[in-house]
Amino acid sequence: MSVTPQSSAPSTTSTPLSATEYRKRIFAILGASSGNLVEWFDFYVYSFCAIYFAPAFFPKGDATSQLLNTAGVFAAGFLMRPIGGWLFGRIADKHGRKTSMLISVLMMCGGSLAVAVLPTYATIGAWAPALLLLARPFQGLSVGGEYGTSATYMSEVAPNGRRGFFASFQYVTLIGGQLLAVLVLFAMQQWLTKAELMAWGWRIPFVLGAVGALVAMYLRSSLAETSSAGARKKKEAGTLKGLLQHKRAFLNVVGFTAGGSLMFYTFTTYMQKYLVNTAGMDPKVANGVMTGALFVYMILQPIFGAISDKIGRRNSMLCFAFFGMVGTFPILHFLKDVSSPGVAMALAILALTIVSFYTSISGLIKAEMFPPEVRALGVGLSYAVGNAIFGGSAEFVALSLKSAGVESAFYWYVSALCLVALIISLRMPDPQRDGHLKGDVAMNPDDEHGEVDAATGKLHKPA
Repeated sequence: MSVTPQSSAPSTTSTPLSATEYRKRIFAILGASSGNLVEWFDFYVYSFCAIYFAPAFFPKGDATSQLLNTAGVFAAGFLMRPIGGWLFGRIADKHGRKTSMLISVLMMCGGSLAVAVLPTYATIGAWAPALLLLARPFQGLSVGGEYGTSATYMSEVAPNGRRGFFASFQYVTLIGGQLLAVLVLFAMQQWLTKAELMAWGWRIPFVLGAVGALVAMYLRSSLAETSSAGARKKKEAGTLKGLLQHKRAFLNVVGFTAGGSLMFYTFTTYMQKYLVNTAGMDPKVANGVMTGALFVYMILQPIFGAISDKIGRRNSMLCFAFFGMVGTFPILHFLKDVSSPGVAMALAILALTIVSFYTSISGLIKAEMFPPEVRALGVGLSYAVGNAIFGGSAEFVALSLKSAGVESAFYWYVSALCLVALIISLRMPDPQRDGHLKGDVAMNPDDEHGEVDAATGKLHKPA
């Protein structure tokens, strides 16, 4: 990893924040994360509603084949993430984090609205799945850019010394968006019949996501910028050439993102289908189980983020990778034959507790590994590559192995990727101690607050 050696203690040389400035940073995190919630609600609605709309777009075959087709479209959206990570990372590093976040949330909700009004296979035939395949990559492009930019922004705006705690709210709202998607579906299951859900009810959440963009756009329009004009004007700002100067950091992020994303999507988006399609649970019961598990998971993020402030990001990653490697197989094996909703929820929470070591610091640990002029690009592109290949394909791989009669091979697959993350975490320095993000980064760095040093990320106020 291309870093400048530092002492083991966190940097304390930057100007201390006043109470007013501290409150501004908290409000900035809330504003940025609210848009993140809307983005991820839109994205996860697709996965949770797939059980109901799969027959409308893929009417042929059994339930597993239909879900396999929708999972393939879901994975196609992930394949656009590296392009989104590059495009929006470049925009964020050259034109500002705020600009990038506004464009990404607008694109995401445009894609969701398109899905909401798509005609079905019965209406236009093969054009229906083709148009669905077009809408999902559009959303994938947006989410690919959203993660890197919002992770960078929230890491920069979080107060020094408590970055793990405050930056963890990226996943609080990410999970919150996912949980909101589950709750909306749960409410519709109570009010609508299964026939109504399959006929038109599945469209409602996509419409709600598009409407929610109006609030997100308003909140994000008032955010302060954190990147300085000096960093944005550097010739390597937002360029692949500049990023290649930190290729070891890039490869490290791709490597541990593979295991982290795969395990995250296995025990969140795929778990509902696993409980229904493999354990034989009623969809309503499975939805209730995941609602409870996701709520606990959301609460865990700030706790594990605060833990990382105490023990270091590297140690948090080591805990995730080790427990993920040894715990995935037995958890999935027991879930396969579970009959009690309470036991299923407990096992899901256990798995998500392990994942929390990673997700609570997912964006921050990446932001600490890159300097400001390529930070958004480095975070977004490296994450998107690992996520697209391994996270986005989780459902497709799991369902394919199930169709082939070797479902347990998926358990070993997840464990193996956690082993890769463990090896990388053992070999890399602690970004919290040795990384590029030091001190408190300025909000509105080009005005009275001063400017951020492009090499160290430290705040320097004008005389």
